Amino acid sequence: MTSLVIRVLLTAFEPYDRWPDNASWLALIDLTRWYDGAVEVVTRRYPVDLSQMSEKLRTDLQEDYDFALHCGQSPGSSGLRLEAIGLNLRTDGSEILSGAPAAYRSPLPLASTAQHIRHAGIPAAVSHHAGTYLCNAALFLSQHYISSFGMRTASAFLHVPLAPAQVARENSDAPSMSTPMVSAALAIMIENLSEHRR
Repeated sequence: MTSLVIRVLLTAFEPYDRWPDNASWLALIDLTRWYDGAVEVVTRRYPVDLSQMSEKLRTDLQEDYDFALHCGQSPGSSGLRLEAIGLNLRTDGSEILSGAPAAYRSPLPLASTAQHIRHAGIPAAVSHHAGTYLCNAALFLSQHYISSFGMRTASAFLHVPLAPAQVARENSDAPSMSTPMVSAALAIMIENLSEHRR
């Protein structure tokens, strides 16, 4: 018997390179401080390492979630980007998984979800290219594992702008978005997708 409670796996990445914080993980921390909706949200922080991330993701997805929403920071972005397509492609041009499909498209209603987020006054748009780094790999692998194991989970990836404190620390004028605004967008996304599933 399927549980009536909607379950969401929400993932983000640890700090990397010159960033002592990761805007995606800051947003997940903030969300867990105040979110009290009817949806069961499980958060995970993944290492910035393809093999380790892949192993942890594969294990986490076995817990039978309705949705898996993966988040990562995107320096230079001024708004949220809901990534629709995960490519079987690394930065060096090789495949992430040999013999796997060239790409997967998220089955989630990303356009309407982005519209709901914008209606709340938060910049958001659907993007069709998550790059070829770890963010893309998380989206591709999530969809591949879901397809391979016949899971009911539907996944997507959300790129988030840097947090203002990150930009200030860099003494930069790069675009940013406050962590509470990103976590509010995540809550809207979770609630909107859950209503769609119900």
